[in-house]
Amino acid sequence: MSSLHKSRIADFQDVLKEPTIALEKLRDLSFSGIPCEGGLRCLCWKTFSLRPGRLHLLSRVGLGESPELCSSPSVQILLNYLPLERASWSSILAKQRELYSQFLREMIIQPGIAKANMGASREDVTFEDHPLNPNPDSRWNTYFKDNEVLLQIDKDVRRLCPDISFFQRATEYPCLLILDPQNEFETLRKRVEQTTLKSQTVARNRSGVTNMSSPHKNSTPSALNEYEVLPNGCEAHWEVVERILFIYAKLNPGIAYVQGMNEIVGPLYYTFATDPNSEWKEHAEADTFFCFTNLMAEIRDNFIKSLDDSQCGITYKMEKVYSTLKDKDVELYLKLQEQNIKPQFFAFRWLTLLLSQEFLLPDVIRIWDSLFADDSRFDFLLLVCCAMLILIRDQLLEGDFTVNMRLLQDYPITDVCQILQKAKELQDSK
Repeated sequence: MSSLHKSRIADFQDVLKEPTIALEKLRDLSFSGIPCEGGLRCLCWKTFSLRPGRLHLLSRVGLGESPELCSSPSVQILLNYLPLERASWSSILAKQRELYSQFLREMIIQPGIAKANMGASREDVTFEDHPLNPNPDSRWNTYFKDNEVLLQIDKDVRRLCPDISFFQRATEYPCLLILDPQNEFETLRKRVEQTTLKSQTVARNRSGVTNMSSPHKNSTPSALNEYEVLPNGCEAHWEVVERILFIYAKLNPGIAYVQGMNEIVGPLYYTFATDPNSEWKEHAEADTFFCFTNLMAEIRDNFIKSLDDSQCGITYKMEKVYSTLKDKDVELYLKLQEQNIKPQFFAFRWLTLLLSQEFLLPDVIRIWDSLFADDSRFDFLLLVCCAMLILIRDQLLEGDFTVNMRLLQDYPITDVCQILQKAKELQDSK
């Protein structure tokens, strides 16, 4: 370890040990990359996560349905899951994790018990509720609708980050609340195994685009279907991610689950589940859920098709990439316009998935360090996208439509620090 790296670690530790964390100083440090040693990245991301007062709101009205949880033009605290006052961390974390346990009981455990009880006796089936009950309030009707969402989530999380084996491995901290051998209720894994729904009939892609994955990150069909079956009492990391997304969908029926959300939650969970501090790692599931919810509160409009053409929609943001490019490099802008290369052809995936499909996971995490640290984080994302175009301007100016589309669909530069440095230059030149 170089002396410079040790010095950076010491700088982070100095900021994070203060009774009240100096947010601007932490942002400045984090923008250039957060060391992974000592769980520093996990702490910083959690500190950049949730607005004050959000915990009370979540426990009172649920997630995502209140105007307070709609996308906001500015972020007051990075992912602000942890408050700036260290003294309140323990109590806040205890409340958050208990609230998540409550969600598990209400949305996974209780329905599992109810499923086991429904149809347990002839009287229940005949007079109370049954699988063919057309009543929209029927527990069976809710169960089947949830299965449609669950099946799509299951399909997506099994192929999460196929270039690494992490999500297929067993977690050190399976959810004992659910995997208690004394319980016989239906778990999510059993629900997927037992359902007869066909996944291709329930796929939900908000854009109508069939391929949201970068070519170099796709796995083979056989790799998607072959995964290690873990013994009872164990669960893979992808199963934890599946549970997080299912609970989010239940709490946010207006948006539920849309393909691509798995690519947002994956890097968050990986970062928290690999924390060297075992006490933090043990609660990676709950911490990821709340940080993911807070992040989605800012970017959820990207996943809502009816908002595409509004000022907070994805179409506006894609056009903003091109208008920024026009200001910074009009020659390149005109070339793309001449070839009729629309930002929808590539920037949709870049923006919606926060570049998580364009680079390998460690590089995605490095990019997110800078995004989360910037107080105008998603304005900075537009500049990152613009920088990616400018850095390959020579190839784009020389290439025809086919060559250029291949470049943009499978971005050639792997040095993300070079991209971030260029984006920072564009930001400073405003």
